[in-house]
Parts: sequence; structure tokens; C-alpha cells
Amino acid sequence: MCRALLVSLLFLVLAGCQTPPEQVPLKPLPEGGPPEGFSDLVKRARVQAGAANEAFYINKWSDLEDAAKGLDQTARFLTKATGVPNRHRDTLAVEAGDLGKEAAKLREAALARDERRATDALQRIQLMVRQLRAED
Repeated sequence: MCRALLVSLLFLVLAGCQTPPEQVPLKPLPEGGPPEGFSDLVKRARVQAGAANEAFYINKWSDLEDAAKGLDQTARFLTKATGVPNRHRDTLAVEAGDLGKEAAKLREAALARDERRATDALQRIQLMVRQLRAED
């Protein structure tokens, strides 16, 4: 009984020491492919913004640049999205354009390794992605 308890406790300790799985990078969307759903693209942008934030935090500038490129592509796809909620129908082109511009600024900041400009761009991107949510 005592031995089983000790083995169980050891198993729990070892299981708790595992590192979390590495985040799988998102594949670029096919340029000539069919339009994507709005909610899928917003989720994609949220993941990309999170990955950009993480890359910035650990000074992986090339990963930050890649995340900015991905955000720019997602912003371009947003203008062709299907299933756009009513609250975004009239403003989606402007919102997607602004997100693309911020992604370009983030990419420039990553290339220059400019922490202040990257921070500013990331902050604006996070807010833009949050405002794209479908629900009120």
C-alpha cells in the first residue's frame, strides 16, 4: 500500500514537471483559396497576436517578424471573409486595413529591433483584434 502510494506520488511529480508543448506555427493561408469565415480569421489573428507578444517578450525578433507577416496576411483575408457580423459589415474594410498597417509597423519594428515601437504596435494590434470579436 505504501509502495503504491509512493509510486503514484512520484508519477504525479514527474507528470507535473513536463514542459508545455511547443506552439505549432500557423500555416500561411493559400492566396488563391476560397474565402475564410470571419470568426476563424479573428481567432487566427488572436493566436498570431499572442504569438507576436510571446516572441517579443523573449526577444525572438525573427519570430516577431513572422508573426507580423502572418497578421498582415490575415488582415488582407478579413476583407474577403464570409459570415461577417452585422456590427462589422460597414467598417470591416477600414478595420482590416488598420490591422494590416499596424502589422507592417510591427514588422518594421522587429527588423529594427526597436522595443518601444514594437510595444506600441503590439498594444494597438491587441486592441484591434479584441474589437473584431463577433460578440458584443
